[in-house]
Amino acid sequence: MDNIYLLMIIALAALAIADLVVGVSNDAVNFLNSAIGSKAISFRTIMIVASLGIAFGAIFSSGMMEVARKGIFNPGEFYFDEIMFIFMAVMITDILLLDFFNTLGMPTSTTVSIVFELLGAAVAMSLIKIAADNGSFGDVVNYINTTKATEIILGILLSVVVAFSIGALVQWVSRLLLSYDFQRKAKWVGAVFGGIALSAITYFIFMKGIKGTPFAGETYELIGGMKISEFLEAKVVSIIGVSIVFWSLLSYLLVVVFRVDIYKVIIGVGTFALALAFAGNDLVNFIGVPIAAYQSYEAWTASGIPASEFSMSVLTEKVPTPTILLFISGLIMVATLWLSKKARYVADTEINLAREGEAKERFEPNILSRNLVRFTIMANEYTRTVLPDSLLNKVNKRFEKPVIKLNQGKVHELPAFDMVRAAVNLMVAGILISIATSYKLPLSTTYVTFMVAMGTSLADKAWGSESAVYRVAGVLNVIGGWFMTALIAFIASGTILTVISFGKGAAIGILLFVAILLIGRNYISHRKKSQELKAEDGLRRTESSHLKGVIAESAHNISKVVKRSNKIFTNSINGLSKMDLDLLNKNKKQGAKLSAEIDDLRDSIFYFIKNLDETSLGASNFYINILGDLQDMAQSLEYIGKVSHNHVNNNHKKLKYNQIKELKEIDLLLEEILNKTREVFDTEAFDKLDEIIDRKQELFGLLSQKIEKQVARTRTEESSPKNTTLYFSLLLETKDFVTATMNLLEQYREAHEGTINQIPISNNPLSPLT
Repeated sequence: MDNIYLLMIIALAALAIADLVVGVSNDAVNFLNSAIGSKAISFRTIMIVASLGIAFGAIFSSGMMEVARKGIFNPGEFYFDEIMFIFMAVMITDILLLDFFNTLGMPTSTTVSIVFELLGAAVAMSLIKIAADNGSFGDVVNYINTTKATEIILGILLSVVVAFSIGALVQWVSRLLLSYDFQRKAKWVGAVFGGIALSAITYFIFMKGIKGTPFAGETYELIGGMKISEFLEAKVVSIIGVSIVFWSLLSYLLVVVFRVDIYKVIIGVGTFALALAFAGNDLVNFIGVPIAAYQSYEAWTASGIPASEFSMSVLTEKVPTPTILLFISGLIMVATLWLSKKARYVADTEINLAREGEAKERFEPNILSRNLVRFTIMANEYTRTVLPDSLLNKVNKRFEKPVIKLNQGKVHELPAFDMVRAAVNLMVAGILISIATSYKLPLSTTYVTFMVAMGTSLADKAWGSESAVYRVAGVLNVIGGWFMTALIAFIASGTILTVISFGKGAAIGILLFVAILLIGRNYISHRKKSQELKAEDGLRRTESSHLKGVIAESAHNISKVVKRSNKIFTNSINGLSKMDLDLLNKNKKQGAKLSAEIDDLRDSIFYFIKNLDETSLGASNFYINILGDLQDMAQSLEYIGKVSHNHVNNNHKKLKYNQIKELKEIDLLLEEILNKTREVFDTEAFDKLDEIIDRKQELFGLLSQKIEKQVARTRTEESSPKNTTLYFSLLLETKDFVTATMNLLEQYREAHEGTINQIPISNNPLSPLT
């Protein structure tokens, strides 16, 4: 039986490595987003700075490990075998939960997950012990460190409101002082802002870094015989005051003499600081439990007492974490940061929610987001009636956004927000986390950084009337996910603990096997999805400012739409012929996805028109008409995919042999024409469009012939109304698809001929091409 505990230690070590990987994938969003979103420094530089921060933070994180040992439960109330079961349940739950959220691309809190997993497992074990001793439910408080647990939970929840509010306030004041034209302000303005920001960030670095080192508790005559940790807390005002003067003078020197962009310096130092905070604060979430388990195992083996009788009061003592383990953990975290694709996916969620202006919205508005936006608009209107117009005009002038000329950079390459907002994000998050650290609270860095970013976005008026409902819905979804994290962590950990407690070694083996299967499946699924997205013929926005460029760029999209259309139509026919529900289900999703991508292109028409040269305004007519034809094609294919899927999904009769044969005949002819069309657009051999357009009547003739045949069959032999309805729907929608395709080719031919002969194109999108 003793060997099982050694095997559990080995399993926990493996789970710790896996937890480090999934944890960094989730939490990299905390320290990367401000730098990535502002595009202030290169991605490679961001990664190097963040890696250094993680390495230092990991080595200095020993002090926080106490939370896993005694922060949530009273270890003296449990025996060694019970504590090992608790730790095993926590780690299995944690890795599954974090991997699930990473796969969804949703940032969640590793701190919240570990706290509620420890709480859930400890409560479950307590109830099992109470039931065995015929105790009362109220005795559970003897096993749980209710004071500390309540303090931690309230601190985490309070951080949501505080981070959002302070982030919004600081950003509003910063923008009021600096405006969007901050680069043209007097040199001393940037220097003072740099002094304040760098003072906050460097104090935060010292608070997080030094307090985790062994010499933090040493006394030094230089600081009046005080401990460093006590000195940092007692002399906060003096230290920050001197620091602001020092950093302001240094910032001024850097700006004036060396012509350094102080905002880039702030973002670089802030990224290092938050990476250090993440490793120092959150490393306990990944390896705190396995290290506590290992130290428990060492104490138990040295005691010679049976596992079911050895009290774990040893965990109440302060035991330093071996530096080598912290160093190895830091290396794993750095490697994950560079290699993890899921980290980038999670980061995109927060950046898009904080993005200035237009973005592809991931979240759909809901009734709560609509009402919150409506209430805010009403409150804003009321404020306008109370405050004097002169004051409002002055404030509004400070928030006027600069007009961005799109021909200076492509839309998708523009920063999500400017460097002032990125600096405020890092500064405020650093201050809040350092305050929490001074009170020894394992604050959720995810909650703080995310809510600060959302608060600064709101204050910066990044959420306009056209995006607010989507952004607010996104924030509500993420916050809802956090509460779900707590609930799921508590219930799942308690359930797994119960299974382990009764099943012992066999249950642990089965659970580990299931965990490996689930993680492996998620990894394969995410990798497959990433490969599909990479290989997929995605559509891209046209960003040329002249007609010839628009024609060339549109050719790429048309080629991709034609290729995907061919596949969607063929899969619909093949799925119907084989009654293959899986194929039809995937095909239906592909049709909806193509339609959504074209809709996204249409949503960017505003930016396309703004980007055009004065001499090429007629290109707007061509581009709008092309998008209209592409949308008609996609809608026809989406409908074909939907009715085909519904027919098989509802278990209706299979189409008759002659119907399938005729549909395949249409598919073959359509495939031949679409392949030639794709070849024309891939090679830009637009003079060959006439050959394809000349076959329009051949296609229409074939479709009319099949319609007539089905009419005849319906009158004489057809007995299934559903089959008849489906068949006619497919033929008529195919006819609409062909009509839209040929209209597009004719538009393209005329536009191409117009550019060759220098024939002007009307800039009226409703007029025919001339």
